Amino acid sequence: MEELAREKEFPIVGRQVGSFLYQLAITINAKSVLELGSGFGYSAYWFAKAVGEDGQVVFTDLSSENIDLARQFFKRGGFQDRIQIHLEDGALILDEISGEFDIIFNDIEKEDYPQIIDRAYNKLRSGGLFITDNVLWHGRVLSQDNSPPTEGVRGFTELLMSHKGFYTTIIPIRDGLSISVKL
Repeated sequence: MEELAREKEFPIVGRQVGSFLYQLAITINAKSVLELGSGFGYSAYWFAKAVGEDGQVVFTDLSSENIDLARQFFKRGGFQDRIQIHLEDGALILDEISGEFDIIFNDIEKEDYPQIIDRAYNKLRSGGLFITDNVLWHGRVLSQDNSPPTEGVRGFTELLMSHKGFYTTIIPIRDGLSISVKL
Protein backbone atom coordinates (compact mmCIF):
# COMPACT_ATOMS: atom_id res chain seq x y z
CA MET A 1 0.00 0.00 0.00
CA GLU A 2 2.84 2.35 0.83
CA GLU A 3 4.55 1.53 -2.47
CA LEU A 4 1.34 2.27 -4.39
CA ALA A 5 0.93 5.56 -2.55
CA ARG A 6 4.48 6.57 -3.54
CA GLU A 7 3.95 5.54 -7.16
CA LYS A 8 0.65 7.39 -7.50
CA GLU A 9 1.68 10.28 -5.22
CA PHE A 10 -1.47 9.48 -3.26
CA PRO A 11 -1.67 10.89 0.28
CA ILE A 12 -1.83 8.29 3.04
CA VAL A 13 -1.25 8.72 6.77
CA GLY A 14 1.94 6.65 6.60
CA ARG A 15 3.38 4.00 8.87
CA GLN A 16 4.02 6.25 11.90
CA VAL A 17 0.42 7.51 12.01
CA GLY A 18 -0.99 4.12 11.00
CA SER A 19 0.70 2.38 13.91
CA PHE A 20 -0.44 5.18 16.23
CA LEU A 21 -4.06 4.71 15.06
CA TYR A 22 -3.67 0.99 15.70
CA GLN A 23 -2.37 1.70 19.21
CA LEU A 24 -5.21 4.11 19.98
CA ALA A 25 -7.77 1.56 18.78
CA ILE A 26 -6.41 -1.30 20.86
CA THR A 27 -6.00 0.98 23.89
CA ILE A 28 -9.75 1.67 24.02
CA ASN A 29 -10.64 -1.86 22.83
CA ALA A 30 -12.36 -0.42 19.75
CA LYS A 31 -14.69 -2.79 17.93
CA SER A 32 -16.47 -0.29 15.67
CA VAL A 33 -14.71 2.31 13.55
CA LEU A 34 -16.21 4.73 11.03
CA GLU A 35 -13.82 6.21 8.50
CA LEU A 36 -14.88 9.37 6.71
CA GLY A 37 -12.84 9.49 3.51
CA SER A 38 -10.88 6.27 3.24
CA GLY A 39 -8.92 6.60 -0.01
CA PHE A 40 -7.72 3.12 -0.95
CA GLY A 41 -7.87 1.92 2.64
CA TYR A 42 -4.48 2.48 4.25
CA SER A 43 -5.79 3.69 7.61
CA ALA A 44 -8.78 1.33 7.40
CA TYR A 45 -6.29 -1.52 7.13
CA TRP A 46 -4.67 -0.47 10.45
CA PHE A 47 -8.08 -0.15 12.10
CA ALA A 48 -9.21 -3.55 10.75
CA LYS A 49 -6.11 -5.11 12.25
CA ALA A 50 -6.91 -3.46 15.61
CA VAL A 51 -10.63 -4.29 15.92
CA GLY A 52 -10.05 -8.03 15.61
CA GLU A 53 -12.24 -10.71 14.08
CA ASP A 54 -15.33 -9.55 15.97
CA GLY A 55 -14.87 -5.87 15.04
CA GLN A 56 -16.11 -3.81 12.13
CA VAL A 57 -14.70 -0.88 10.13
CA VAL A 58 -17.01 1.20 7.95
CA PHE A 59 -15.06 2.47 4.94
CA THR A 60 -16.30 5.42 2.84
CA ASP A 61 -14.92 6.84 -0.37
CA LEU A 62 -16.28 8.50 -3.51
CA SER A 63 -13.92 6.73 -5.93
CA SER A 64 -14.81 3.31 -7.29
CA GLU A 65 -11.16 2.92 -8.32
CA ASN A 66 -10.06 3.46 -4.70
CA ILE A 67 -12.69 0.99 -3.52
CA ASP A 68 -11.50 -1.68 -5.97
CA LEU A 69 -7.91 -1.23 -4.76
CA ALA A 70 -9.03 -1.33 -1.13
CA ARG A 71 -10.95 -4.57 -1.65
CA GLN A 72 -7.81 -6.19 -3.07
CA PHE A 73 -5.68 -5.05 -0.14
CA PHE A 74 -8.27 -6.11 2.46
CA LYS A 75 -8.57 -9.54 0.86
CA ARG A 76 -4.79 -9.98 0.80
CA GLY A 77 -4.65 -9.03 4.48
CA GLY A 78 -7.55 -11.30 5.41
CA PHE A 79 -9.64 -8.37 6.64
CA GLN A 80 -12.43 -8.36 4.04
CA ASP A 81 -15.00 -9.66 6.57
CA ARG A 82 -14.23 -6.83 9.01
CA ILE A 83 -14.85 -3.98 6.58
CA GLN A 84 -18.13 -2.59 5.23
CA ILE A 85 -17.42 -0.59 2.09
CA HIS A 86 -19.61 2.35 1.06
CA LEU A 87 -19.24 4.28 -2.19
CA GLU A 88 -20.44 7.44 -0.51
CA ASP A 89 -19.45 10.85 0.77
CA GLY A 90 -18.08 10.40 4.30
CA ALA A 91 -19.77 13.60 5.50
CA LEU A 92 -23.19 12.38 4.33
CA ILE A 93 -22.98 8.91 5.84
CA LEU A 94 -23.02 10.41 9.34
CA ASP A 95 -26.68 11.30 8.79
CA GLU A 96 -27.57 7.90 7.36
CA ILE A 97 -25.72 5.28 9.35
CA SER A 98 -27.15 3.91 12.56
CA GLY A 99 -25.39 2.84 15.71
CA GLU A 100 -22.59 4.17 17.86
CA PHE A 101 -18.90 3.97 17.10
CA ASP A 102 -15.81 3.63 19.25
CA ILE A 103 -13.73 5.67 16.79
CA ILE A 104 -14.58 8.06 13.98
CA PHE A 105 -11.63 8.90 11.74
CA ASN A 106 -12.08 12.07 9.71
CA ASP A 107 -10.18 12.66 6.47
CA ILE A 108 -12.81 14.22 4.18
CA GLU A 109 -12.50 17.38 2.09
CA LYS A 110 -10.94 19.96 4.38
CA GLU A 111 -13.51 22.68 3.69
CA ASP A 112 -16.17 20.28 5.02
CA TYR A 113 -14.40 19.61 8.33
CA PRO A 114 -16.35 22.14 10.46
CA GLN A 115 -19.76 20.76 9.55
CA ILE A 116 -19.15 17.29 10.95
CA ILE A 117 -18.05 17.95 14.52
CA ASP A 118 -21.48 17.75 16.17
CA ARG A 119 -22.62 14.98 13.83
CA ALA A 120 -19.56 12.90 14.74
CA TYR A 121 -20.12 13.65 18.41
CA ASN A 122 -23.66 12.24 18.16
CA LYS A 123 -22.37 8.97 16.63
CA LEU A 124 -19.62 8.29 19.19
CA ARG A 125 -19.96 6.33 22.40
CA SER A 126 -18.94 8.04 25.61
CA GLY A 127 -15.17 7.66 25.82
CA GLY A 128 -14.95 7.20 22.06
CA LEU A 129 -12.36 8.94 19.90
CA PHE A 130 -12.90 11.45 17.11
CA ILE A 131 -9.61 11.56 15.21
CA THR A 132 -8.94 14.00 12.40
CA ASP A 133 -6.04 14.03 9.96
CA ASN A 134 -4.28 17.07 8.46
CA VAL A 135 -5.01 19.60 11.21
CA LEU A 136 -1.63 21.27 10.59
CA TRP A 137 -2.44 21.32 6.87
CA HIS A 138 1.20 21.45 5.76
CA GLY A 139 1.74 24.59 7.84
CA ARG A 140 -0.85 26.55 5.87
CA VAL A 141 -3.00 27.06 8.99
CA LEU A 142 -0.28 29.45 10.22
CA SER A 143 0.14 31.23 6.89
CA GLN A 144 -1.77 33.91 5.02
CA ASP A 145 -3.50 31.21 2.93
CA ASN A 146 -7.25 31.92 2.92
CA SER A 147 -8.26 29.12 0.55
CA PRO A 148 -11.43 27.16 1.41
CA PRO A 149 -9.50 24.05 2.56
CA THR A 150 -7.23 26.07 4.83
CA GLU A 151 -10.11 28.09 6.24
CA GLY A 152 -11.97 24.80 6.77
CA VAL A 153 -9.14 23.34 8.84
CA ARG A 154 -8.75 26.56 10.84
CA GLY A 155 -12.50 26.80 11.55
CA PHE A 156 -12.66 23.12 12.42
CA THR A 157 -9.80 23.40 14.90
CA GLU A 158 -11.29 26.44 16.58
CA LEU A 159 -14.71 24.77 16.92
CA LEU A 160 -13.27 21.46 18.06
CA MET A 161 -11.01 22.99 20.71
CA SER A 162 -13.96 24.88 22.21
CA HIS A 163 -16.47 22.00 22.00
CA LYS A 164 -17.86 21.24 25.49
CA GLY A 165 -18.35 17.55 24.71
CA PHE A 166 -14.80 16.77 23.60
CA TYR A 167 -11.41 16.91 25.25
CA THR A 168 -9.00 17.50 22.37
CA THR A 169 -5.25 17.33 21.87
CA ILE A 170 -3.36 18.02 18.66
CA ILE A 171 -0.50 15.62 18.04
CA PRO A 172 2.12 17.14 15.69
CA ILE A 173 3.10 13.97 13.82
CA ARG A 174 3.18 13.92 10.02
CA ASP A 175 0.56 16.56 9.07
CA GLY A 176 -1.05 16.76 12.51
CA LEU A 177 -3.76 14.70 14.14
CA SER A 178 -6.44 15.93 16.48
CA ILE A 179 -7.48 13.35 19.04
CA SER A 180 -10.78 14.16 20.74
CA VAL A 181 -12.27 12.05 23.52
CA LYS A 182 -16.05 12.24 23.91
CA LEU A 183 -16.68 13.23 27.50
